[in-house]
Amino acid sequence: MEVSPELDAIDRRILRALQQDARLTYEALAAQAGLSASAALRRVHRLEEAGIIGAYVVLVPPERVGLHLTAYINVRLEKQADNSQRNPRELFRAAVQAWPEVVECAALTGEMDYLLRVLVQDMQHYARFIDDTLLKHPCVKDCKTSFVLERLKNTTAMPV
Repeated sequence: MEVSPELDAIDRRILRALQQDARLTYEALAAQAGLSASAALRRVHRLEEAGIIGAYVVLVPPERVGLHLTAYINVRLEKQADNSQRNPRELFRAAVQAWPEVVECAALTGEMDYLLRVLVQDMQHYARFIDDTLLKHPCVKDCKTSFVLERLKNTTAMPV
């Protein structure tokens, strides 16, 4: 297991600021962190090298690109795959990577095996995904879907 370096108060201020706006200049970031720009740059590089800062991304509201329906799908797999040398979990994990509608997949404990967060245009798009993709996967035994009616909180920021 990889050990992350201890985060001090300055590191946490830097992370909070960058999570709010990753396009901050080093001068602006330094002002928020109480450092010089060169010290802020060194801290950011250290956080990147340690893997604490994993990526800089653009957040796109799904509705702005025509993805108006969010579904959470609980998936249960068959315990054995037919005519396969790989186990159902390996087959499913590989397949889900290729499905663009799935924006998040988590392995679960309990009755179901996986939870998918799926973004689609509308109910017809959802039905096509279920019928033509998910339920056609040879390892999928069952699925149960819940649709998002209203998003009360949506953040990518970690509580640092």
